[in-house]
Amino acid sequence: MSKQSSFNSFKHLFTLMRLIYRHPSLLLLGLLLGAGDYGYEVKIARPAMLYQGEPRPVAGHNIDTWFRVLRNHGFILGYSDWRGNPLWVEYALTPVPEHAPSLKRPNRFSTDWRSLNRLDHDSYQKSGYDRGHMAPNYAMGHLYGKQGQADSFLMTNVTPQKAHLNQKVWERLEEAEIDTFAPLFGKIWVVTGPVFSGSVERLSSDWKVEIPDAFFKLYITAAKPPEKPRVLAFLVPQTVQGHEPLAQFVTTIDAIEAQTGLDFFADLDDTVENALEASQDGQPWHLQAVSQLPARY
Repeated sequence: MSKQSSFNSFKHLFTLMRLIYRHPSLLLLGLLLGAGDYGYEVKIARPAMLYQGEPRPVAGHNIDTWFRVLRNHGFILGYSDWRGNPLWVEYALTPVPEHAPSLKRPNRFSTDWRSLNRLDHDSYQKSGYDRGHMAPNYAMGHLYGKQGQADSFLMTNVTPQKAHLNQKVWERLEEAEIDTFAPLFGKIWVVTGPVFSGSVERLSSDWKVEIPDAFFKLYITAAKPPEKPRVLAFLVPQTVQGHEPLAQFVTTIDAIEAQTGLDFFADLDDTVENALEASQDGQPWHLQAVSQLPARY
């Protein structure tokens, strides 16, 4: 920074401080406006994008489960700058409108200005891992438009996935959720993210990114009382070949909570939550009809 630039910055800061000194009510007004924005974010904007509450760390002292909530167009996530991964991503799916535009896929992923680690497209270069979307490109583009698709290409929505997982099993799940699950129920909520269970391993191309051992997807219907929601949970390891039946990866929410250290749907009535999180029934979701769905790639 040049001496002139430094002088100008100091001059502007001094002017602002003098203005606040003369009119302290301006500082109070600024604090009130900031508090109002934060209140709107926490009390209105975020809850509208979450089903039955934000995922919560079970052990608050564990830095591995700390995250910052980032709200995007069409999805919301909890990002760990420590691990270089979103720990959870949540979005709602409805049937794709008949004349929804098909948008061109961006060529590159973008740095999220809100991240502290400043990951970029080249962070994964020659790492042996794909840049795996958590909020999927197809669904975000077709349901939430150009901005939704653009936000899905932020690096805070990306986590390392082996090619056979990303391009086969994961793609098949993304296809099933938008083509089968959402039309079946009218609206569903999806929570997805990585699972870290082994020793810490990081990308050779960028040490700021930790490599997950597996990935989860939780599906829950948007039921209103007295109707009870239905759930379906998957846990998929990095080591898949890609053509396995999707039913092979069905698990319980309880099992995923045990491995991630996160508590999902915490605002549900405890009796309902306990029953749902132990459920492992794919029949209401027509899982057998899509279990052998072939990969596109």
